[in-house]
Amino acid sequence: MTFDELQLQDTLLRAVKAEGYTTPTPIQQKAIPHALAGRDVLGVAQTGTGKTAAFALPILQRLSAKAPPGGARPVRCLVLTPTRELAGQVGDSFGTYGKNLPLRHTVIFGGVGQNPQVQALQRGVDVLVATPGRLLDLMEQGCVSLRSLEVFVLDEADRMLDMGFIHDVRRVIKALPSKRQTLFFSATLPPDIVDLARSILTDPVRVEVTPASSTAETVSQQVYFVEREQKRGLLTHLLKDGNIRRALVFTRTKHGANRVAKQLEGAGVSSAAIHGNKSQNARERALDEFRSGTLRVLVATDIAARGIDIDGLSYVVNYDLPNVPEQYVHRIGRTGRAGASGTAVSFCDAEEREYLRDIERTIRRNVPVVEDHPYRSGQAAPRPVNHAVAVAPEARSSGNGGRSQGGQRAGGNGGGGNGGGHPAGASRRRRGGRGASGGGGRGQGRPEGGRAAQGGGGSAGSGRGGSGAARSSGGGRPSGGVSSAPKAPEAAPLPPRRPSPKWF
Repeated sequence: MTFDELQLQDTLLRAVKAEGYTTPTPIQQKAIPHALAGRDVLGVAQTGTGKTAAFALPILQRLSAKAPPGGARPVRCLVLTPTRELAGQVGDSFGTYGKNLPLRHTVIFGGVGQNPQVQALQRGVDVLVATPGRLLDLMEQGCVSLRSLEVFVLDEADRMLDMGFIHDVRRVIKALPSKRQTLFFSATLPPDIVDLARSILTDPVRVEVTPASSTAETVSQQVYFVEREQKRGLLTHLLKDGNIRRALVFTRTKHGANRVAKQLEGAGVSSAAIHGNKSQNARERALDEFRSGTLRVLVATDIAARGIDIDGLSYVVNYDLPNVPEQYVHRIGRTGRAGASGTAVSFCDAEEREYLRDIERTIRRNVPVVEDHPYRSGQAAPRPVNHAVAVAPEARSSGNGGRSQGGQRAGGNGGGGNGGGHPAGASRRRRGGRGASGGGGRGQGRPEGGRAAQGGGGSAGSGRGGSGAARSSGGGRPSGGVSSAPKAPEAAPLPPRRPSPKWF
């Protein structure tokens, strides 16, 4: 199929051809005809699949076909996005595709002064691209009216939920006219997003491409087992390779991003961090320098990196593994775009091995392990799993020696101990379930399956009752001998693993 077959007007066809587009992506092929017909659309698609054009092109055609009465320019289309970067990119797309149309658009977001945004709104715009916080601020000040809205787009809905914007989104929706076209896009569909979609869509057409459990075949994936305190040294070691011209590094926290960027600068590697605490000007400056090659490494959190689209980015590093498997897919999707090749490297410490197992179950493949490196972990790499016949983790627990949630093992009938799984008492998903009842006795776990001290009955941590011995993948001591109470680590406990969202 070509764009000519999508029944787009000549002005839009010329614009997409000028950008070098000839063949629409799957999400564009599926969504554009329904959007042009005025249907509500539920689009399930990741970033990088071309979904911005999937809603921008039909919206531009619809708005340009009917000019507003009286020469006024009320807001006729609202696109709500979770981040400033994504809002800017969506605005650029509307400007690119609609450059030959008599339509105006503007972008509003927080972190910068509002006066230029207010002035643009006063001049009149047809398409408004906004983040929820700044939009609500300007609505409360009477600077934005949505009474004449014809089309509403909610982009990256699952990211809105992750960032805590879902209540702001509902407040915006209450201000919209009930008669409108709604285009709803999300990479995943957790229950809250399903409920939101059902509440705002009318007889929608569902279009779905590239499920979030798939990774591009053009991306080479590798994992390095390394102790947590050795990760910075390993990253510096890898960047000594002159073939890595640019790398996007993901950390779990804002402070972690700052620390990594500072350490790289100290090692002579030009780098910068972007996250929610950075000003918009600082984030844009870092992105521009990274795109131009002035910066070799950009260190980012998941929230700040959502919507980043860097042409020719060939290297992504998961400095911290995500506790949500789909985030891994989103991260490594920053490279290997549009058929290009890329490399995704992940660092995995002892406490993140459960995350790696979830990721491998989600993508249905084992990530190849790099054994030969100077910062190799003292713990042996786990045995690869045959994911073609792997059983869902919820089904793995059995009453007699079966593996329970979180990788713990318990014995058969009878007692057990209070299994001390994670260091410093930090819990992981479904850890700490009760076992068979019995007498007293406690046991503290050890890393990756150390034996607990034997005792009488009691509760087996996160497993079925065992015959006096419980195994845990949490903190404690190395293998061999009797375990003792684990020493609290210096770093903050890892967040609990989050299950993969259920799709409806």
